[in-house]
Amino acid sequence: MRRSGTRRRDRIMTAENNYLLIVFDSCRYDSLIAARPKHIRRLGKVEKRWSYATWTGPSHFNLLTGLMPHSNPRRMYPAEYYRRSFFKFNERLGSADLEFKSFLPRMYLPVLLRRLGYRTRAMVSMPVLNSQTVLNQGFDSWKLMDRHNDFRAMLPELKFDAGAPSFYLLNVGETHYPYALPDEPENEWPRLSGVHGVFRHLDDFVVGGKLRRGQAGRFDAPMLKRLRERQIEAVRYLDCVVEELFDLVPRNTYITVTSDHGELFGEDGFFGHGPTSHEKVLEVPFVEGKLR
Repeated sequence: MRRSGTRRRDRIMTAENNYLLIVFDSCRYDSLIAARPKHIRRLGKVEKRWSYATWTGPSHFNLLTGLMPHSNPRRMYPAEYYRRSFFKFNERLGSADLEFKSFLPRMYLPVLLRRLGYRTRAMVSMPVLNSQTVLNQGFDSWKLMDRHNDFRAMLPELKFDAGAPSFYLLNVGETHYPYALPDEPENEWPRLSGVHGVFRHLDDFVVGGKLRRGQAGRFDAPMLKRLRERQIEAVRYLDCVVEELFDLVPRNTYITVTSDHGELFGEDGFFGHGPTSHEKVLEVPFVEGKLR
């Protein structure tokens, strides 16, 4: 009986696919849809899903436990939804018989992947995700990029080993405030008092909050509209970078593109994300699959 159990564990502990988890930081679902990306859609249908958290740190923790943004199912017990959600990793990894208990006891995706023989690597754009945080567990390498808004700089560092599958977490910052592309001079970025002034510090990435009276000059409707247009333009740019990424990855690579949370551009008097409960800060895009 013990030998049978050993054989079953050996059979489970295999996987064939490389797996990339790409997170467009702060990207709203409707911003991605408005950008009309053609390359990202090669992975499949873009779904509207909901994040488990409204801020970068806790949302990435959820992602790394294996909990992808959820589909908000009706008439389904949560336990059944979680069972199906974790079972989806069989398709992502090219594995068999993975289920919720496969993630135990650590309940952390990189730890499971290392048990499956993966090389586990992360490249992140947001300093709040630096390598000293608790998120950096089970990774062979974790790199904070030199700039917060240069997804293309990650591409030359993608390495795929012939002898073992690879997992990459790629946190992408172009869609985060100030929604700046790499070639845009910093002196041309939008500057919002109380937001941009603390951008250099780790805690500045909490940029949510209720707009107050007296801020109309700084948070007027045209400015907020322009900020949303900048996020949409950032998605258009990233779609081109994704095309370049597709040319680099091996064919046996499964890719998930999503966001850690949404963003508010003046809806009901809110801007940004973080200490804010609102539908638009939870709505995120979700698309995944192998290249078609």
